[in-house]
Parts: sequence; C-alpha cells; structure tokens
Amino acid sequence: MDGFRIGFGYDAHRFTEGRPLIIGGIRIPHDLGLMGHSDADVLTHAIIDALLGALSMGDIGSHFPDDDPAYRGVESTLLLDKVMQWVRTDGYRVGNIDATIVAEEPRLAPHVEAMKKRLSGILGTEEARISIKATTNERMGFCGRGEGMAAYAVVCLTEA
Repeated sequence: MDGFRIGFGYDAHRFTEGRPLIIGGIRIPHDLGLMGHSDADVLTHAIIDALLGALSMGDIGSHFPDDDPAYRGVESTLLLDKVMQWVRTDGYRVGNIDATIVAEEPRLAPHVEAMKKRLSGILGTEEARISIKATTNERMGFCGRGEGMAAYAVVCLTEA
C-alpha cells in the first residue's frame, strides 16, 4: 500500500422541473431538481469520482453507467456505499474530504451540517473530516445563469 492516496472529483447537472433536489443525500427545498439518470446528487457524484480516482478505478460512469436501467433513479448514497466497500477492501479509510458546490440558488449553507451528518455515516468518518462549502459563480457561466449546479471534491484516503 501507499500510505495515502489523493483523488479529485467533479460533477455537474442541469436543473429541471418535476424532480426533487438532492444534494449530499439531503432533500433540499427548491422548485427545481437536477436532471440525471440517478437522483443526480451532484455533490455525492463528485465525492464518488474523487474516491474512485484515489483508488485508480476510473470514474462513476464506468462503474454505474447511465444507460443501465439498474441505476435509473437510484439514490446516489447507495452508489457511495458501494464505492466505500471498495475503499475498505483496498485497505483504506477516508482521511478527509474537501468539497465545493457551485450554484446561484438555492442557498445551501443552511443544509451543510445535515449533508455532513448524512455523508459521514456512509463514509465511515467523523463529520469534522468532511468540509462542504457552497459558493456562487457570480452570475457567470451555466451555474451563474441558474441553468445547473456543479460540485468539486478532493479526498485523501489513508491506510486503515
């Protein structure tokens, strides 16, 4: 083993009507949700990609393809749980995660603690090791125009 591994993840989804907005495994009150094959949880998807990157296992699409009916509407936290099984099998644990969500609306800061609590149980780590920040894009680009939302995540895995 290597002592520690670093991974980076990114995800983005377009807003759409008629779907709930799920971020970090938490339902956020908003009139729009995110479009995607699964629940389109942009934060959880970025964390999954970061974990897979740290394990040198490719990306979320290679393990949970969007053309597979088995993943249609699936809760992204279930996918995260599966990835965490692979992390543990490889002899690692989450050292820490630093994530940023980019969206003009809705205001996400009031939901960050609930996201950390929800994700910490799946990740098997203390909430204090999970940093989730929310920012705007100053009305620039697709996030700034309110067309969608993006998330970035960096993870450090350490030997278990």
